[in-house]
This record gives sequence, structure tokens and C-alpha cells, in this order.
Amino acid sequence: MQQKIVLIGGPGTGKSSVLNELIDRGHFCMPEISREVILEAQQKGIDQLFLSDPLLFSNMLLEGREKQYLKAHKEKKPFVFFDRGIPDVFAYLNFLESDYPEHFISKSKEYLYHKVFMLPPWQEIYTSDNERYESFEQAIAIHEHLTNAYQEIGYQIITVPFGSVKDRANYILNSLQSEL
Repeated sequence: MQQKIVLIGGPGTGKSSVLNELIDRGHFCMPEISREVILEAQQKGIDQLFLSDPLLFSNMLLEGREKQYLKAHKEKKPFVFFDRGIPDVFAYLNFLESDYPEHFISKSKEYLYHKVFMLPPWQEIYTSDNERYESFEQAIAIHEHLTNAYQEIGYQIITVPFGSVKDRANYILNSLQSEL
């Protein structure tokens, strides 16, 4: 049986680097789609869609993550890794103190992951760029909202310790060995 594994954490915690390491080791991974949505909006002249229209941005993310989840069913690998999951969408809206429709939570309960690995805020590796504009303090607050959102759905969150990218990938894979 295939297992869907999601890596979560605030911005700049090393999720994408760990997923790239997993890809290099032959695992199938679904990339973070928010950068794609942000770049698409910027090409249309909207500098920060997440801030200017958080509900539109979040609807686009929800739709994209749902498609990723459904696409994962077609993969023949025992594990499919996701760079962020569906509950991230309402967690970020909670961070912004924005209202959102109930289907953001119902979709999170409909499309469930088998394991959730949290990469915690790590100031030594945190950087910002054109798509990541949050301060480190905001990244910590987002971390708390993510934790709350996933726990609200009923997930047990596994915290990935600080370390090299290889060590962090090893930690995740070693945690999954009993699942094979």
C-alpha cells in the first residue's frame, strides 16, 4: 500500500532541500506549488498575491494540492512525499487572521496523509527572497499555526531534528522503515 508523507514547516526550514535529497535517492516527491502560483501572479503584475488577495491565492493552492494528492495515486512507489500538504492552506489563513470557507478544513479531512514530518524553524539556515518575504519571527508564528492545523485534523506530528540535509532525509527514511 502506498503511503503519502507530507513535510511541513514554516518558510525557510529546509523542506525543499530535504525533498530534493529524497528525489536524488529515487523517491517520488510532489513539489511545493506556492512558488509557482506566486511567480504566475508576478508575471501578471501582482507582486504579492498572498498578501493582496489571500483567499484567491489559497484557493489556487488548495486546488493545486488536491490535484497533487490525486496524481500521487497513480505512482507505483511505496512512498510519495509532499512539500506541504492541504492543511497548510488554512493554517496560513489562520496566520493572516483571514476568514475562509469550511471546505478548506473538509478537504483537509478528506485527503489524509499517512505521516507528517515537521521541520522546525531554524534561524541559522533561514533566508528570505522574492517569494519568501516573511521575517524569521513570522516563520515561527507560521510554525505554530501549522502545528495547530495538523493537530486539529488529528495528525501526530514527527519533528525532524536539525542537521545536514542528508541527516534529515535519513531521519525521515529511518522513521518509515517499519512501514515497508
